[in-house]
This record gives sequence, structure tokens and C-alpha cells, in this order.
Amino acid sequence: MKIRIILPLVMPMACAWVARQERRIIRHGIRLNVTQTDDARRAGVLHPDRVRLQIVDEIPVGMPATLRAIGRRLDLVPPGTIGMSLRYGILIRSDAWNDRRILVHELVHTAQYERLGGIWPFLHQYLDECLSGGYANAPLEDEACGVSRVICG
Repeated sequence: MKIRIILPLVMPMACAWVARQERRIIRHGIRLNVTQTDDARRAGVLHPDRVRLQIVDEIPVGMPATLRAIGRRLDLVPPGTIGMSLRYGILIRSDAWNDRRILVHELVHTAQYERLGGIWPFLHQYLDECLSGGYANAPLEDEACGVSRVICG
């Protein structure tokens, strides 16, 4: 499927899901500790006090079947996904809960949400990059990997 067909169909559904999940994680999630807050600042997060973490057994959580099918078909949410930033709500799979590099990677995505102006602009750019050149070649993903390497050593 071509990007110009997929993005307009996926964006409203994806943005609504991200916003719902973010609200749920903010209500029930865990605040960053002092070290994590420092990492968030180093990763570029302007408002680390807003970030909440949620431990989950599997990612994605509560994603509508249609959106999950599209994400899997386009390899946007592979079965082994261990972390996902939903702006200020971050999902971390339970078996990676203490993996600093994963958290910092997701915090970089949180900083990108802030820098780009919110859920819609971030998702539009992120999905466009992933659909155009693939997940491994997406500049936002490359930035998250690079910053997490620098911060975590």
C-alpha cells in the first residue's frame, strides 16, 4: 500500500489511541525517579515531571484490532516490541523494566513529541519516515538510538 493512502486512514485512529493510552498511563503510571528524571532532561524532555511509566506484559496494549493489523502488516509494531512512548505515557515490557537504554530511547521519543508539537505532528512524521524508508532508516528512530547510546554509554 502506498503511504499517501495509508497515512490519512491511520492517523485519526492512531492519534486517538495514543491520546487514550497516554491519559490512562498518566492516571495510573509510575513517576520517574531522580535518576530517570535526569536521563529525561539529558534526552531533551522539557517536562519530565509529566512522564509516567507503565509496566506491561505485551506491547501494544488495548490497540484496536484494525490499527494493530495495519501496524503488524507494515512492521510498525513488531511482536518483540519492548518499549513505546505515547508522548508522556511510556509503556515498558515487564522483562525490560530495568533496562535503562530502553527507557532513555523512549524518553527521546517523548522529547520528539514535545519538539514537533504533539501527538499528530509526531505520529505523522514518525509513520511517514517508517513507511518511506523503513523503521531502521527512520531519522526519528535513529536519533533515539543515538541519544540513548550517548547517555547510557
